[in-house]
Amino acid sequence: MRQTEKSIRYQLVYSLGEHPYLGYLIEPHIVQLNANGSLSLSSKRVFSNTVEEYAAALDEQDYKIIKLLDEVEQTQVIKKYHKKAIRPADYFLNIFDQKIYDYIRPKLEQKLLKALELIGQKPLFLMNKKDGYSADQKLQIAPLPTSILFHFRRNEVETRYFPTLKYDGHRMEFMFKNAEVIINAQAWLLMDNTLYHFNQPLEGKKLSPFLNKRYITVTRATEKKYFETFVANLIEKNNVYAEGFDIKTIKEDATPVLTLNYVIEGQSHVQLSFNYGDYSFSYGGDHKISVRLQYEKEKDWYTFSRIKRSAAWEEKQHQHLLDLGLKQEDSLFGSYVPDPENTFSIFDWLNHHQEELLTQGFQIKQDTGGKQIFIGKTSLDIEVVEDNDWFDVRAFANFGPYKIPFIQLRDHILNHIQEFVLPNGEVAIIPEEWFAQYEHLFQFALKKDSLQLNKAHIGILHEISEHTALSMSRKLQQLSNFEEIQEIGQPQGFVGQLRPYQQAGYNWFHFLQEYKFGGVLADDMGLGKTVQTLALLQKQKEELKDTDHAKTSLLILPTSLVYNWQKEADNFAPKLRVLLHTGTNRFKDPYAFTHFDLVITTYGIVRSDEAMLSKCFFNYIILDESQNIKNPTSKSFKAIKVLKSRHKLALSGTPVENSVSDIWSQMHFTNPGLLGSYSFFQKEFVTPIEKKKDEASAKRLQAIIKPFVLRRTKNQVATELPPKTEQIIYCEMTEDQSERYETTKSEYRNAILDSTVQQQGKGSQIALLQGLTKLRQLANHPQMVEENYQAGSGKFEAVLEMLDAISSEGNKVLIFSQFVKHLEIFKNHFQKLNIPFAYLDGTTKNRAQAVQEFKTDDNIKLFLISIKAGGVGLNLTEADYVFILDPWWNPAVEQQAIDRSHRIGQTRNVFIYKFISKDTVEEKIVAMQNRKKSIATSLVTTEESFVKSLSQDDLKELLR
Repeated sequence: MRQTEKSIRYQLVYSLGEHPYLGYLIEPHIVQLNANGSLSLSSKRVFSNTVEEYAAALDEQDYKIIKLLDEVEQTQVIKKYHKKAIRPADYFLNIFDQKIYDYIRPKLEQKLLKALELIGQKPLFLMNKKDGYSADQKLQIAPLPTSILFHFRRNEVETRYFPTLKYDGHRMEFMFKNAEVIINAQAWLLMDNTLYHFNQPLEGKKLSPFLNKRYITVTRATEKKYFETFVANLIEKNNVYAEGFDIKTIKEDATPVLTLNYVIEGQSHVQLSFNYGDYSFSYGGDHKISVRLQYEKEKDWYTFSRIKRSAAWEEKQHQHLLDLGLKQEDSLFGSYVPDPENTFSIFDWLNHHQEELLTQGFQIKQDTGGKQIFIGKTSLDIEVVEDNDWFDVRAFANFGPYKIPFIQLRDHILNHIQEFVLPNGEVAIIPEEWFAQYEHLFQFALKKDSLQLNKAHIGILHEISEHTALSMSRKLQQLSNFEEIQEIGQPQGFVGQLRPYQQAGYNWFHFLQEYKFGGVLADDMGLGKTVQTLALLQKQKEELKDTDHAKTSLLILPTSLVYNWQKEADNFAPKLRVLLHTGTNRFKDPYAFTHFDLVITTYGIVRSDEAMLSKCFFNYIILDESQNIKNPTSKSFKAIKVLKSRHKLALSGTPVENSVSDIWSQMHFTNPGLLGSYSFFQKEFVTPIEKKKDEASAKRLQAIIKPFVLRRTKNQVATELPPKTEQIIYCEMTEDQSERYETTKSEYRNAILDSTVQQQGKGSQIALLQGLTKLRQLANHPQMVEENYQAGSGKFEAVLEMLDAISSEGNKVLIFSQFVKHLEIFKNHFQKLNIPFAYLDGTTKNRAQAVQEFKTDDNIKLFLISIKAGGVGLNLTEADYVFILDPWWNPAVEQQAIDRSHRIGQTRNVFIYKFISKDTVEEKIVAMQNRKKSIATSLVTTEESFVKSLSQDDLKELLR
C-alpha cells in the first residue's frame, strides 16, 4: 500500500450511512484536509489492517471502534453467515432475504450500539445517499437521553394511542419531521442531524409508526386481545398515561416461597417464587415490574395492576439458596437442584436446612402428586459393640419423631430405593449419602437380619465413623485408631538393629497378630521387608512354646529370591532353623517340617506339592513378591488358598502393578472375605475406580484395606536411611544354564590344573583368564557364549523382576556390566518391549547426548553402561538405584561405578544391588576379594595382576 505523504494532512471521521440491504451502518473513513484545514472530497474507507499508516490521526479508542466496525462491513458479514465464497452483489440478489435480515440485523445492532457509545463526541457525519461521500452532513449525539410517554384514550367506540417525547424538559416535535429510527433493538432516532437515545428500554418499532402518523386506532372488537398483549407489555416496560381504564401501581411486602417438585425416578427439585400480595412470580427474568390485567364486564372496565418487584431483594433470596449449596438449573422456571459437586439430594438439602429457611421467612410447599413427603430432621445413631470375632452394629435411623431400626432399611439401601413409608403415612426420602456410606455395611454383614461384621472389616467402621456419631468401646476405639500401635521389643536372637520405620513395621506385624488379621507389607524395594519379617519370625521362635503344634512358618517366593532369604536369615536371625524346600530331592513328608522354624519354598513348588502342603497347619504363611498371586484364576493362587495357618502375611513393593483388581487376591489371601467375592469387587470397586474415575469408591476401598496394608516409600523414610545401602542378590541358575556351566568348568579345570598352570607361563595365565571369563559369562547369561541359546538365565530373570518393582516407583537405575555382550541382551529385550533407555559403551560416539537424555527425559528410567566406558567422568545423581550385573576383580573399579550416582549433588538415598549367580565363580570371586584385600585395594589392579596373585589352592577353589 502506498504510504501517505507527510505533506498531505488527513482526519479520521465516522460516517453513518444506509446500506440497501443491511440497514443503517457506521463506517470509519480517512478524509484528506484542504490547505485551510477543511474536509476535502477525497476520502477512503479504512479497516484495522489498513489504518496503521494513519496512526497519527488515531487514538487508542479509535482502534477499538475500527475493530468493532470491521465486523459490520458487508464482506465480513457475508463471510460469517455464508460459508462459501461469493461476490456481495450475487449474495444480496440471489440469497439474502427477509428471514436472513431478521436473523443478522439484531447482531449488527448490538455492535453498532457499542460503537456509538465509544464514538461519543468524535467526528460523526451522515453519508451522502447519492455519491456516498463520507462527510456530507455533520451529526451530533444528543448529550442527554430522551424520555417517552405513551398516551391511551379509550371511549365507547375505540381506543387511540400515541407517544410524546421530551428532551431536556421540553416536548419534542418528531412527527412528520423526516425523522428515522436507525437502530431498533434499543431505539436511536435520527432527526435534524442529531442522534437521540432514550432513558429506558424501547424498541424502535414502537416508535416508527408515529414518525408519519398522529395516532393508532384500536377498535372495540380487537381491544381485549390488544390490551392483554401489547398494552400489558407496554405498561410493564414504559411510562403510560391512560384515560378510559385504570393503571394501579401495587407495592407489597413479598414472601419467598420454595415449592418441592417430586419427580419419581428423576431429578426432584425446588422452585423459587415470590408472593407479592395475591400475586406470585417465579424468580428470574429482567422484569422489575410485572403487570396483571382484570376486566369487569358489568362496568366494561379494565384495570391494569402494576406490581413493582424488588429485584435486589429477590436476588438476595436467590443468592441465599446458592450459598446453602443449590445451583439454578432452569432460569425460566426458577428451579434449583443440589450442586453436582455435592452428593446429597434435594430432600437431604431440605431436611438439613428447613429450620434455617423458615427462620429466614421462606414458605415451604409441596407439589408431589398426592404423596406427602417428610421434610424434617434426619439422622443416624450408630453404636458398635465388640464380640470375640465380630462387631455388632446397633443403628437407628431418625426421621423427625420416628426412630427406625436401621436394619429395616437394608433392602432399600442395597437396592437404592429412596422412598421409605413412615408410620404416619408420610414418605421419607432416604438421604443420598446413606447409600454411598452404608451400602458396604449391609453387603459385608454376616447375617441378613442383623448388622454383624467380621472383625477384618474394621476399616468400614473406621470409614463410617467419619460420617456418623459413632460410639465404640475403648478397646474397639483403640483398634480403630490403629496408627497408635504398641511398641514391641526386638527379639534377643536378632542380630542388628531395626531402623525406626522398620521397628514400626515390626510393631504393626504384632498389631495384626493380636487382632488375628492378615496384612500386606508394601514398602518400597530396598527398605528391608525381609529384615522386618525375619525379626518377627525370630520373635515367634522365642515366644512360642515347644508344645505348640504350629511353630513352623512357611515362606513362599519366586525362585530367584530363595538364596537371598537364606543369606539374610543367616545374617540377621542365625538361630532360626531354616529348611529350603526346593529341588528334586526335597522332603515329601510334611512331618519333617516340624523340626524347622521356617520352611522356604517357591510358588512353582507349592503348585506341585499342594496335596502334601495342605496337610500342614503353619504358624505363618508368608508370600514374598505377593503380586505373583494377583490373578485369582491362576494355579498359584488356587494352591495357596488351600494352605492353612494361624497367621498370614504378604510382602510386595508393587501390590498393584497394572490394575486395582491386583489387590483382591492378595487381600483375599491375608483376610478372606474382606473385599467380598471377586465379581462383587470388580463391580463395586474396579469398574468405578478405573473406568469412571470415581474418587468416592477409591476412598471407600482405601478405608477398607487401610489397616491391613502398610506402605512406606523411600522418600518418606529418607532421613532414616544411610546415604548408600548395598545388598548382594544371589541368583539361582536355570537348569540349562547350570548344565552348560558345569560342563565348561570341568573342561577348564582338567586342562588348567593338570598341566598348564604348573608351568606358570604367560600362556597359561591367558588360558586361565579365558576360562574364568567364559565361566563368568555363563553365570551371567549363556547367550553371551552361544548366540542361539534360548533357555533363559536365572540372573537375567532376577534383574528384570527387580526392575519391574523399581519402575512402578518411578525411580532411575544405572545398570553396569563389564561385558558389552551382557548389556546387549538387556538392550534387545528393552527394545522388543518398547521400554526407553539410555546406552553407553566404548563404541558410543556421543557420550554427552546419552548422559543428557538420561538426566532430562523423565520417560528414560534405565541407563545401560559398560564399566570401561562409564566408570569415570560421569555425574549421574538423577539415579538412586545402581545394579552391578557382575563382580569385578578390583572392588575399587566397582566403587567407581557406584560413585556415578552416589556423589556430591546426590540428595536421595542410593541403593546398590550386586547380582551374583550362586555356586559359581562369581560367588568365589567375591569371597576371594575379601580375603585378598591387600591386592584388591592396591592402586592399580588388573585382571592379569589379580590372576598372578592366585595360589594353587586359590585356583582349585575358583574351579571347584
